Amino acid sequence: MRAVDFLMEQVGFFDFPDHLKRLSDAGDPLEVLSGAVDFEVFRPLLEAALSYGDGAQGGRPPYDPVLMFKVLILAAQHNVSDERMEFLIRDRLSWLRFLGFGLGKPTPDENTIGLFREKLTRAGVIRGLFDAFDKQLQASGYLPMGGQIVDATLVCAPRQRNSESEKALIKEGKRADEIWPDDPNKAAQKETDARWTVKFSKTKTKADGRPHATDIAIPTFGYKNHTAIDTRFGFIRAFAVTDAAEHDGKVLRQIVTSNKTSSSVWADTAYRSKTNEDWLKHHGLSSRIHRKKPRGKAMPAHMRRGNTTRSKTRARVEHVFGEQKSKMGLFIRTIGIKRAKTKIALANLAYNMKRMIFCDGLIVIRL
Repeated sequence: MRAVDFLMEQVGFFDFPDHLKRLSDAGDPLEVLSGAVDFEVFRPLLEAALSYGDGAQGGRPPYDPVLMFKVLILAAQHNVSDERMEFLIRDRLSWLRFLGFGLGKPTPDENTIGLFREKLTRAGVIRGLFDAFDKQLQASGYLPMGGQIVDATLVCAPRQRNSESEKALIKEGKRADEIWPDDPNKAAQKETDARWTVKFSKTKTKADGRPHATDIAIPTFGYKNHTAIDTRFGFIRAFAVTDAAEHDGKVLRQIVTSNKTSSSVWADTAYRSKTNEDWLKHHGLSSRIHRKKPRGKAMPAHMRRGNTTRSKTRARVEHVFGEQKSKMGLFIRTIGIKRAKTKIALANLAYNMKRMIFCDGLIVIRL
């Protein structure tokens, strides 16, 4: 059928509502999300951060801030560009219904979406929005109990092509406008906050099919998402964003919380240091951090068994990163660490919303 024939075809009065009902009957996940999450709790923070006027000066009124925030959550769940987001909002009926748009009504374009995210970034309100939803989780009975698992994952950003002298200036902490003062357009597109690091991965097999245990160094450019999840429900309770070269152990004290219901801390060997162990002990926290292999010696059997036991709990954090990397496709397209923090924070918040629906489903099944 040609597009013009499709548009000219007669549409019945009940066809559109019946189509939406079929979407609901098929299990529209966004309809479930709307029922599970009270998005109105974000309104006071959003309105305070945006400081919209009363419309006395005229002009088209802005879109509802809660509606636009839901746009950012959708974008974070699917990690699509603002341009793609503009098309998908108009294209998908389930997205139109989730956002509250009528069929054929005006919807936000890519500039409106980008500007809204930029305003939230400049206002520094993203952390408050994340904490507001965590309070909603706790009010629903998802208390951070059973301990905390700390880990970090690399989040890639577009690789840069710079000369050796430019790289040296970036390492010194120079801003883009200082490195390229005569080319502001180029400076605006240069990422100077992200860093290179090397990720090591073990190959599973050799070329001939035999087992292999050699580490492969994988250069990665971007940022790190440092998270602490609760062991009972798997929600992200705290996070920090740094460049990719930041050592994991330095960030532990920023994301671990001291409370009576979550007194044990699990982490891999990157977080074990005397400073961190003393800090945990001082705050009444029990260390379940993996022990390091003695240099030049074989790992004692009791230490190996202890690490194996800890891994059974610590490995749960990999499910969080797997969801964000594979299904949500987390990737940084913006320039600068401030915008990267916003993107990663929204991804963490979107993950918690999806996790809440999953946990609610488990509870219904158990009942």
